[in-house]
Amino acid sequence: MARRDFSGANGVDAVIVVVVRWLLVIAATLGLTATAFAHPHVWVAVRSQIVFNAAGQVTHIRHSWTFDEMYSAFAVQGLGGKGRDLQKDLNELATVNVTQLVESRFFTFVRAGGKYLEYGAPRNATITLDERKHATLHFDLPLKTPASANKAFVLQVFDPGYFVAFDFEKQEPVTMQGAPKGCSLKLVTPTPLSDADSQKLQQVAGSDISPGANFGAKLSTRIFVACP
Repeated sequence: MARRDFSGANGVDAVIVVVVRWLLVIAATLGLTATAFAHPHVWVAVRSQIVFNAAGQVTHIRHSWTFDEMYSAFAVQGLGGKGRDLQKDLNELATVNVTQLVESRFFTFVRAGGKYLEYGAPRNATITLDERKHATLHFDLPLKTPASANKAFVLQVFDPGYFVAFDFEKQEPVTMQGAPKGCSLKLVTPTPLSDADSQKLQQVAGSDISPGANFGAKLSTRIFVACP
């Protein structure tokens, strides 16, 4: 894609242009566009923190999603130019994007006692850039109602259509904050794809077609939290 000229754009206009680019991936996962996307189109390395209150209930999930080099460069192109504050532009971009993620449930699936939990409005959204210029989206995702972790509390992060490939970091992928004494954390990695599923994935590579309605779940790590 050709680089846009932002020489005539003010700070807000530049952010809006990049927001539109960022949301292309989200639109693809929701089936809102037929433009050709590679499959998966974006790779995301995830770190999550499960946050407890003083009563020992989970109140929110604190996410940090680091995007691949190519997409990071694409997403932040044009921000911070012409004397604008780069971090301010990044924060505005982050706020708009987490708001748009509501329709896809923030790619976050939390169960307690076998029931999927609902979320409140995301908070503290920001984007940072590391020394390699990889963009990391940080945000807090509160549960509408604090949940007990003593009844099969499970966290997964995935895109059902597998347009976005989420994978937990190798080092400290998930932590707990304020967890009651005796709580344990276990990561269960997905089993290898069957031959039939591998073939489906190969068939849609380089296309805008999903390999299956809930394909991403098959490649998703499950995080189990158990508290006494």
